[in-house]
Amino acid sequence: MSCVFVTGTDTEVGKTFVSCALLERLAQGGVATLAMKPVAAGAVQTKAGLRNEDAVQLQSAMSVPSVPYEAVNPVCFEAPIAPHIAAATQQQALTVSHLASAAQQLQRSYPHDLFLVEGAGGWLVPLNQQESLADLALALNAKVVLVVGMKLGCLNHALLTYAELQRQAVEVVGWVANQVSETPMQHAEENLAWLQRHLPVPLLANLPYLATASNQAASTSAVDYFPDSQTLMSLLQGKGVLSPA
Repeated sequence: MSCVFVTGTDTEVGKTFVSCALLERLAQGGVATLAMKPVAAGAVQTKAGLRNEDAVQLQSAMSVPSVPYEAVNPVCFEAPIAPHIAAATQQQALTVSHLASAAQQLQRSYPHDLFLVEGAGGWLVPLNQQESLADLALALNAKVVLVVGMKLGCLNHALLTYAELQRQAVEVVGWVANQVSETPMQHAEENLAWLQRHLPVPLLANLPYLATASNQAASTSAVDYFPDSQTLMSLLQGKGVLSPA
């Protein structure tokens, strides 16, 4: 089966928040979920080593237990900068083949029904001078969930991202509209309606701004805005990323 790759129209549009909500909703339907953040830039040093908040949340939200952090996030950089720059400053090779191998090893090591991979930044974030995270998604035969940050510029960002996905013949499972600011986007409903007319894939959820103490709590609140587990499972089965029951 293909994996689900969660990408966004930009950085800080709620990819982790959406990924965790999807994992939690599917777990409610008894789906064994496995998740991965192949590369993360922006981490804190702990007694156990570098830890990225997004990857820690994915590790907590997946239903397959006891997966070590290093398997969920095999490449982690402390500085919150573009991954290819972070890798270059540490003289570390960052390649699609390495990340794809880590993803495939994770899939082989833990029985699961659905494999979710969260990207970093937007669709074309570079890994090195020749490769991007888009190349990793292609190597994994992934199908995409697109997170659109609902803010000024989102129409252009969404259509450009979708056009590139189409150009690369990547199937988009659906998209999520996420209100990223406490201050409501002007004409939010009109923008949402325009995107619904121009993105010919299902709108999985229209998320309001969810002000909570943590992103993990926000993802739990977001679950209620997604289809019920059976409806979501049926959609993913129809898209070939979840085996029929």
